[in-house]
Amino acid sequence: MNSPAIDDLLRELAPQVVGVLTRRFGDFDAAEDAVQESLLDAAAQWPDEGVPGNPRGWLIQVAYRRMTEQLRSEQARRHREELVAAQAPPDRRTAPPADDEYETGRDDTLIMLFLCCHPALTPASAIALTLRSVGGLTTAEIAKAFMVPEATMAQRISRAKQRIKASGIPFRMPAPGERARRLGSVLHVLYLIFNEGYTSSSGPDLHRVELSREAIRLARMAHDLLPDDCEVAGLLALMLLTDARRLARTGADGTPIPLAEQDRSLWDATAVAEGVALITRTLAKGAVGPYQLQAAIAALHDEAPVAEETDWPQILALYGLLERMSDNPMVSLNRAVAAAMVHGAATGLDMLRSLDADGRLAEHHRFYAARAHLLEMAGDRRAAIADYRVAASRTTNIPERDYLITRAAQLAAADQATQGGPPPAHPGS
Repeated sequence: MNSPAIDDLLRELAPQVVGVLTRRFGDFDAAEDAVQESLLDAAAQWPDEGVPGNPRGWLIQVAYRRMTEQLRSEQARRHREELVAAQAPPDRRTAPPADDEYETGRDDTLIMLFLCCHPALTPASAIALTLRSVGGLTTAEIAKAFMVPEATMAQRISRAKQRIKASGIPFRMPAPGERARRLGSVLHVLYLIFNEGYTSSSGPDLHRVELSREAIRLARMAHDLLPDDCEVAGLLALMLLTDARRLARTGADGTPIPLAEQDRSLWDATAVAEGVALITRTLAKGAVGPYQLQAAIAALHDEAPVAEETDWPQILALYGLLERMSDNPMVSLNRAVAAAMVHGAATGLDMLRSLDADGRLAEHHRFYAARAHLLEMAGDRRAAIADYRVAASRTTNIPERDYLITRAAQLAAADQATQGGPPPAHPGS
């Protein structure tokens, strides 16, 4: 098995192994550290010796040994050392041969997801802990993805684990009422991870493929373990339908390409088909939530063979339902754009005036980019240029910024050619 395949296997097995050790020793923090060491051992040994017949058991055995060594080194926990010493395998300094077997039990991946998405954690901490403990990413990989120093990310993860430890919650699936309450946090964290991967908040790349892929993988796990939950299915469908367009989203130089201008032959037809089938089955069950509505909107975009055949009236209706479910200004922004596509730019701009007065998107570049697009549709080039430039000044994603600056420059050149006179000055210049 090649290294990328081994990496994928290790990420899949990581939460299962952490779960086994946490149930056995009752210490999530120490278990997670021990499992990370076992993952490093496997990454070093398996490419040369081959993947063992029972890779999950191999990781459990190595992590168990590391955990035992940690307990032995803590003088303050001598009573726990005596408890586990008799059960520990013989002390060996090297990893076991690749063909060693070790009996394993149940899959605790979903419990790990619920644990890492504890309501006491901030979204940033929950994302980091989920990627580390459930996704199997190293601290260095997570730090690189979010463009912070590794030491900073290590502190964030450590604080998250300490907060969970202090909460005293047992390592088990939450009771039905608590599970329903915390499931929202689980889905929200996966949604945030996917969004950060699909359009990174800052940096030189439009997207970070490793994050969006990891979010999809974890969403698949959640769906496999909760196949009857409509919102879990809706979130997975949304991710598949959105990620299907990834290859068409940028040009050869990394410049973003708007949805209406993308080469749809580059879209992943397999992912589109899977996503459409999944959301179609889910919507038929009756209970509809926000992730399902977003997936239905994505499906309407993906099913249109060309941009001109997009079912904008249906999209507008779905955004209306979504807006009534949540007080989210981004939903209102998207609804205004859909309204402009159905009823004309003037209608969309009227809706944006109310959103502008609301103030919650005053600093967000997407508001100005959307308004610039509608102003351009309405023929008000100079106002569109100004908004494109404001949007560019408010985004920290370099490809997005460059696209917005280029769009403003193109409109300015066209305006100067047709109207005469210099283009409008950059706001604040």
